[in-house]
Amino acid sequence: MANLAPAIGDWFIDRSQQQLFEVVAIDEHASTIEVQYLDGEVSEIDLDSWGLLPIETAAPPEDWSAPFEVDAEDMDNELHLASPAYDPLSLLESEMFEGFDEF
Repeated sequence: MANLAPAIGDWFIDRSQQQLFEVVAIDEHASTIEVQYLDGEVSEIDLDSWGLLPIETAAPPEDWSAPFEVDAEDMDNELHLASPAYDPLSLLESEMFEGFDEF
């Protein structure tokens, strides 16, 4: 049993079930760790049980978007919207707002 500290965004593999999962949340008050498996299932593990799991650190899968149902078109849109060149305000025309002058 490994004594690995969980951190949000870290990937692990559960050797007993041969399942890859990502830590998606940590609730320190409730002493729980929320994980999401590749099939999209979300599960909660209490901190005491975490130390007993047969887990190892793992690299993120190539298709990390599978549980989130994100396709290539959505990824392209997200990359475009996150681009510094994308300015949604530039799409607005000043004539649309009466009473305001352009400076």
